Amino acid sequence: DTNLENYSILADPMLEKVFFNLLDNSLRHGETVSKIRVFTRKNEDYLDVIWEDNGIGITEEDKDFIFERGFGKNTGLGMFLVREILSLTDITITENGKPGIGARFEISVPKGMYKKTDA
Repeated sequence: DTNLENYSILADPMLEKVFFNLLDNSLRHGETVSKIRVFTRKNEDYLDVIWEDNGIGITEEDKDFIFERGFGKNTGLGMFLVREILSLTDITITENGKPGIGARFEISVPKGMYKKTDA
């Protein structure tokens, strides 16, 4: 499910890998995921790209560590790489979903790193 306005984001070419890893994370670790929603929200300073799923979510204890190298069940590189790729262009990511309801990743793109497009 998507609700995206037309924006062009000036980011590292590996931005594609960020979304691949978010999808992989939802499907691999969400256990009960049947819906993924991606949408944008704009405020004065940022364009937020929000990725939500309806899986098991991330425990409060794990939220502090999910972006650390070596954390996780597999290689421990997925979400670490996501954060590193985004940080190359001053884009940040946070997780603020609710355990038992789903994961919610907010990618904040600073003003000047995106532009509205026609198509």
